[in-house]
Amino acid sequence: MNTQFTPGASLMGGVLIGISAALLLLGIGRIAGITGIVGGTLRARAGDLAWRLWFLLGLLGGGAVLARIRPTAFGGQIDRSGVWMVAAGLLVGFGTRMGNGCTSGHGVCGIGRLSKRSVAATLVFMFTGALTVLAVRHLRGGAS
Repeated sequence: MNTQFTPGASLMGGVLIGISAALLLLGIGRIAGITGIVGGTLRARAGDLAWRLWFLLGLLGGGAVLARIRPTAFGGQIDRSGVWMVAAGLLVGFGTRMGNGCTSGHGVCGIGRLSKRSVAATLVFMFTGALTVLAVRHLRGGAS
């Protein structure tokens, strides 16, 4: 797995995410929370489906273009079993429901709008993520 420090690429990615979130909010008044966008796509109301599908297509298309231009960007290797992956996905889904949003909705958009609830949610996300890494990588016995 690539663990090199890449401040330039990270900064560029963050700027692009911020610009995209701002354009979505200013353009159509929607928050760029991925969980909400995906969930809303599955149960969209009339006139609310097209922008969601375009947004998701843009996410997938951007990844596809990057994979073509720079294949090494996706060089990471997953060393967990399918059971761990399914469990992690279910826990993330449960957490986004419980937290009333995901890291993109709270961390990128909510903090940018100075939402106290989003600041609190993001602090909880970060703390829980750090505890999870500690538990899985260090307390479980494998420092991978």
